[in-house]
Amino acid sequence: MKKLLACAAAAAAIFPATGAWAARDYVWAAGSSTVFPFSSRVAENFAKKSGKKTPKVESLGTGGGIKLFCGGMGDAFPDIANASRPMKKSEFDACASKGVKDIVQIKVGFDGIVVATDKSGPDYAFKVEHLYLGLASQVLRAGKFVKNPYATWDEVGSGLPGNKILVYGPPPTSGTRDAFVELAIEAGARKFPTADALRSDNEKKFKELVDPLRKDGWVDAGENDNAIVGTIEKTPGSLGVFGYSFLEENADRIKGSSVNGVKPTPGAIADGSYPLSRSLYIYVKKGQVGVTQGLQEFVDEFVSDAATGRGGYLQSRGLIPLPPGQHDAQKALAEKLPSMARPAS
Repeated sequence: MKKLLACAAAAAAIFPATGAWAARDYVWAAGSSTVFPFSSRVAENFAKKSGKKTPKVESLGTGGGIKLFCGGMGDAFPDIANASRPMKKSEFDACASKGVKDIVQIKVGFDGIVVATDKSGPDYAFKVEHLYLGLASQVLRAGKFVKNPYATWDEVGSGLPGNKILVYGPPPTSGTRDAFVELAIEAGARKFPTADALRSDNEKKFKELVDPLRKDGWVDAGENDNAIVGTIEKTPGSLGVFGYSFLEENADRIKGSSVNGVKPTPGAIADGSYPLSRSLYIYVKKGQVGVTQGLQEFVDEFVSDAATGRGGYLQSRGLIPLPPGQHDAQKALAEKLPSMARPAS
């Protein structure tokens, strides 16, 4: 009996009460490659200010990060999902099925998706319909969807360079890819009355016909946007698709194309006049606050004036800040942590 009691005491010392042993002493965030450099910078500053361990930040793409985030509660899963698009209804439901409830959605800023080329390459003045016709797997011709027949950009639109259609971009797990398809490919298709009418009648069928990207002109180049920058430098005539921050960081090496007559600039992205503009988010597990050490403080740092406010240190990394009123609203969300509603789609 004494031996049993001694063993139990030893076990209790090694494995404390349920839940306590599972608490991580560092924050874990995973997801969007676009949000990755911002989240990493916040992690560095948080560690310096607080003296706590530097949070672990992973670049898995928005879809990959949310999938891991939704895998369950506890130390085996991220506390935060970084996202360059809103969470989908299907993802929210997947979270709920694994016991991940009380999710907090916080908008941290804006970003633009750029279509860039090497600094020495020709200038491109795209319209969204050019991007659709150049990159969709199937395109409209004579009122019918056919396999994409275009080989060069000047076949797509007069005035465009005659370079071969070759674009390096993010894979299907990426929020940048999702946003590009919505803001460029779908928007371009809707410039054609046949496709626009189809979307009104049957959105699912519209997406099935419009969304897939061609495999002989679009190259999935992984989640490392810096690698895409290097690739287009080494591949004359090629283009790359990635977040605005990577254009700003590499402005001496690459340049962005205009879309619908608007160049990707901070002002045009913030006011929405640049057509490929989008919002950036972090999703937080409310149930991990007070369990994962430093989680609340990390979120507070992310939404602080010093980080995401006008003139904050993330603006110098390429983040487009929210207007002051919206920024203050997100700080309030970070403080109160209200659970998000189930997305509509």
